[in-house]
Amino acid sequence: MKFNIKKIIGITVCLISQAMVAQFYVGVQSGIGNIQSNVKETIVGNRLGGALKFGYIYSLTNHIGVGTGLEFSQYKQEVSLNNFSGTLTNYEVDLSTSAFAYNVTTSNYKETQTLHALQIPLFVEYKKNINKGIDFNFRAGAKYFLPINYKINGTASRVNGTAYYPDVNLNIIDLPEYGFGWQSNYSASGEYSTKGSVMSMFELGFTFDMGMKNSLYTAMFLENGYGSILDQDTDKSYIGYNPTSVTDRKANGLYSIHKDAKIRPVAFGVTLGWNFK
Repeated sequence: MKFNIKKIIGITVCLISQAMVAQFYVGVQSGIGNIQSNVKETIVGNRLGGALKFGYIYSLTNHIGVGTGLEFSQYKQEVSLNNFSGTLTNYEVDLSTSAFAYNVTTSNYKETQTLHALQIPLFVEYKKNINKGIDFNFRAGAKYFLPINYKINGTASRVNGTAYYPDVNLNIIDLPEYGFGWQSNYSASGEYSTKGSVMSMFELGFTFDMGMKNSLYTAMFLENGYGSILDQDTDKSYIGYNPTSVTDRKANGLYSIHKDAKIRPVAFGVTLGWNFK
């Protein structure tokens, strides 16, 4: 990953030195932003995504150019359990340092996820004039995807946390002062730990001349992430354990239940931009 970052930065600096003869662009993207996961216990719905972007393209020939820039993107989606009354188990340690199995059961649990990220694209553009003032464009390349924050808000009509101590064969189902029992109308916020990854990018569209030095750009885009953007080294309960109360339980998030979960961004939709020289 470090090699990829250095390579992208090096090429970007080289291109900036040629910026005076480049074509600049600003634009927006809108469509489906999907934070895909391999966590089988979850279902995803209501996915939205978008980005603000600016950069420039340096022409190598009449048909080929190399582009780079900076983008700010947002992904937003709702995630829930594929079984609303499902029970998930993780291991915790109480205040006396005794280990136990922490069993969490929820009713109507839903999680709103919002991911903000910076993206640094590096791409090759092929363009061909197909009519007076109209060019066909195809862009392909890669992006370094750097999450800024990945926030979550979890809600449930009821949450129940119980404990099983295997060393003494003891089940605890109702001991609120030690964090075991029911809670109604649960709501809590949290945040995933993240790391950077690489995405592939493709755009297919058209440019329409709007003057001597300005043009309108429209396209369809597809972006696909590789590797996981989550940075976690332990399995966690999606609703955390509070050793002193059944309230104020932390929202760790559904993607925290497997430390090796593969979470990657995927997006597709439309791009609308403005080119100028």
